[in-house]
Amino acid sequence: MALGLLIIRLVIGLSFAAHGSQKVFGWFGGYGPKGTGGFFDSIGIKPGVLMAVLAGLAEIAGGLLFAAGLWTPLGAALIVLIMLGAIIKVHAKNGYWVTSNGYEYNLTLIAIAVGVALIGAGEYSLDALM
Repeated sequence: MALGLLIIRLVIGLSFAAHGSQKVFGWFGGYGPKGTGGFFDSIGIKPGVLMAVLAGLAEIAGGLLFAAGLWTPLGAALIVLIMLGAIIKVHAKNGYWVTSNGYEYNLTLIAIAVGVALIGAGEYSLDALM
């Protein structure tokens, strides 16, 4: 079980942190604060650049905490909050399926984050060492 939780935490957490790096640093093909901020402004999240940086930092922090299994409930909460925001502002109006830009993927990430937070990070985590 511990190895399974480690794999889940690493894949989800590091992927989430990478998405934040797209917003904050423009890494991995991202648009950086200015480009992401422009999108945020266009969907009513203002001021766009500031909110893009804050969202990106929350994704980086939440993802890294989740991946490391350090304060896992906090990392999971950050993931959940960001995904709820994405559902409300972008995906809900498109229905469930990701093929229609719906919230299927976001809800899956929420379920994983909440599930791991409830189960615990597992033996191979910083939480277990503390």
